Amino acid sequence: MLPPIDLTTAPKVTGFFDETSNTISYVVQDPDSSACAIIDPVMEFDQAAGRLTYDSADKMIAFVQQHHLQLDWIIETHVHADHLSGAPYIQQKLGGKIGIGKHVQTVQDTFGKIFNEGTEFQRDGSQFDALLDDCDTYQVGNMTCVALHTPGHTPACMVHVMGNAGFAGDTLFMPDGGSARADFPGGDAGQLYDSIQRVLSLPAALRLFMCHDYGPGGRAISWETTVQEEKANNIHVGAGKTREDFIKFRTERDAQLAMPKLILPSLQVNMRGGEVPEDDDGNMVLKIPVNKL
Repeated sequence: MLPPIDLTTAPKVTGFFDETSNTISYVVQDPDSSACAIIDPVMEFDQAAGRLTYDSADKMIAFVQQHHLQLDWIIETHVHADHLSGAPYIQQKLGGKIGIGKHVQTVQDTFGKIFNEGTEFQRDGSQFDALLDDCDTYQVGNMTCVALHTPGHTPACMVHVMGNAGFAGDTLFMPDGGSARADFPGGDAGQLYDSIQRVLSLPAALRLFMCHDYGPGGRAISWETTVQEEKANNIHVGAGKTREDFIKFRTERDAQLAMPKLILPSLQVNMRGGEVPEDDDGNMVLKIPVNKL
């Protein structure tokens, strides 16, 4: 069951592209107030040097401040495997609640075992301010937003609908990009197909904003499309492609893909709500599990 979608509310959406991870983060402004949300913010990590920087987050903070906006929410569409979250850093500067899908608990349990985390690592999602269930609503100013559970890429993936704008996370890419992989622990190609069909059942005019774009064929990076365009032209699921065809393609394709370069640090940080784990002396440290992925 899908909740009503308010296509009459048109939030202003500003994208911020991180070239290193091909991630697009967003500031989403309620058209009827000064309230806003931030979607999928990035924290930079130089893996060779073991150094964190905050250039992308600082750009978003400056934008919010320059436009005199009030940050209500920082939304993570899922536990990202290709970049570290800048959510806590932004929250320290601007406030707001950090929200993620409640099935992050499943992700925490899975990767808590892979990284051999001790009992001090809580697997209940308590590192986040809010755990969102399917069809839960929340407010950004006067704008009612809806969280839709869309598992397949990860168990905790959600698509967030804010007025006439939907934020797809890694559930979908641009029509010529297709779909995200489904071979991470907890991923499932059949679930991903079903989740995509759910997104494609939303109103045709709904704007869709991608979390990643890689410029297939050398085209310019872009991140906005519509449900109608995806339904007609998505190269993996559009034009009536069947569930069986998708599962076969996705499984064969995923077997050829390398792991994301930042998957090991990203998962450790992002399953903690963007906080870097520390040793007993309070030093930030990361683990390198061998032959686990």
